[in-house]
Amino acid sequence: MAQQPREEWGSRLAIVIAAVSMAVGTGNIWRFPRVAAEWGGGTFLFAVTVGLFIWAIPLLMSEFFMGSKSRLGNIGAFRDFMGPRNSWAGAFMACVTIGIMFYYAVVAGWCIRYFVVSSTGAIGPGINGQEYWDAFIGDPRQTILFHAIAVLFSAWVVFRGIKGGLERVLKIFLPALLFILLVLAVRAVTLPGAGEGLRFLFIPDWPALLSGRIWLEAFTQVAWSTGAGWGLMMVYAVYAREKEDIAVNSGVIAFSDVLVGFFAAALILGTLFAVAPTPDFAEEALGAGNVGLTFIYVVDLLATMPGSTIIAPLFFLALALAGISSLIAMFELGTTNLMDFGVDRRRAALIVGIAAFVFGIPSAVSITFLDNQDWVWGVGLLISGLLTAIAIMRYGTERARAEINATSDVHVGRWWSYAIYAIPVVFAVIFGWWVFQSVTWHPDDWWNPFETFSTGTMVVQWVILFVFVYALNNFFTRRVKAGPMTRTGGDA
Repeated sequence: MAQQPREEWGSRLAIVIAAVSMAVGTGNIWRFPRVAAEWGGGTFLFAVTVGLFIWAIPLLMSEFFMGSKSRLGNIGAFRDFMGPRNSWAGAFMACVTIGIMFYYAVVAGWCIRYFVVSSTGAIGPGINGQEYWDAFIGDPRQTILFHAIAVLFSAWVVFRGIKGGLERVLKIFLPALLFILLVLAVRAVTLPGAGEGLRFLFIPDWPALLSGRIWLEAFTQVAWSTGAGWGLMMVYAVYAREKEDIAVNSGVIAFSDVLVGFFAAALILGTLFAVAPTPDFAEEALGAGNVGLTFIYVVDLLATMPGSTIIAPLFFLALALAGISSLIAMFELGTTNLMDFGVDRRRAALIVGIAAFVFGIPSAVSITFLDNQDWVWGVGLLISGLLTAIAIMRYGTERARAEINATSDVHVGRWWSYAIYAIPVVFAVIFGWWVFQSVTWHPDDWWNPFETFSTGTMVVQWVILFVFVYALNNFFTRRVKAGPMTRTGGDA
């Protein structure tokens, strides 16, 4: 069978825009502000910056290198970097991210729905955020409908290919998202009383750096928010042009992600402290979790603001753009991996779309199920990050660094190799902390696989996935097409 010509991003700017769009998701808008406010503001930002250099940038560079060198998706890249016995590792990474894709499509649907209804002026005086949310989330017809809309649009973009789909759409989405966030942030910080919220961002509490909890929260935010360890950058790099600047691109992606989180924090915290009817309201909102803050408390705030008929649609449009941009990347991950098995792009995009819709329905009808999947596969991303670091160590960190430097304008020092070797230690600390957290949440039934946030539910689902991908290792190794490394023979 004659191979189809490989698609490429049209320019360096195109892949950077796509990668930043991949990294910037709903977590930047609803988790970053909440966690920053809770854990020291400026101090938290400092810890996040350290996390970028120890976790995010090294892993993003690793993924970029693996994808661009192997010219294969996650399964083929791990096969060629770690050897044929370890194709399962790439399959594990891909399945973790696809598991996230199933419920993330539902969340993106929520964002689209709130944008649509706010555009009609429904979010205004008299609305009760809690009642409105309960009515929506309790109506499966609504949740499934908007889940389907998110899936259809994302599948359509991926169906059209790199240049005709992803590049064309993301070049519109990312600038629009950044512009909206900037406008809303400027509006928020100019509100009377917004200074109290901004204090959390600009005034660091340096002694708080002695608290291990701040570092754990910061590194967790970095691991979940930047896209490092998701395998998405690995897939986008498959379509990179020759001699792409891996080091600079990875740094731009990581810092852009934090910058967007900073804008979102200024927007959320400035508005919260300026418009909150009571000091207790702000504290309750920040403690309500991601969904509660965004779809209940923010709705209540927007409803009382002058100009809510404009501000509310803009806010939820930004949230929808962020969600869909990340969802498109997850669809591309599934599609690229299927293409490595010989499936053409259009058929692969259709398969991924059908799977995303069908397997997303349980999360659309049960928020408890969605919470469970978010818990299991969110923590599972840490395992994917660890596997990426192991793949680079297996290939040779100094060998990889030399090849990265050959195409980079900025020289990557030995710190990168040291960071790769530090990632297993960082993983052990963060992973161990989350396991400890789940045990303390459920001291009597932490082992229960049917408890939403238990250790048992994580372990059982991970073990099932591991057994599945390990049993199919030989199948993956044989059926995934040969890439440049496979054909030359000496690089695996």
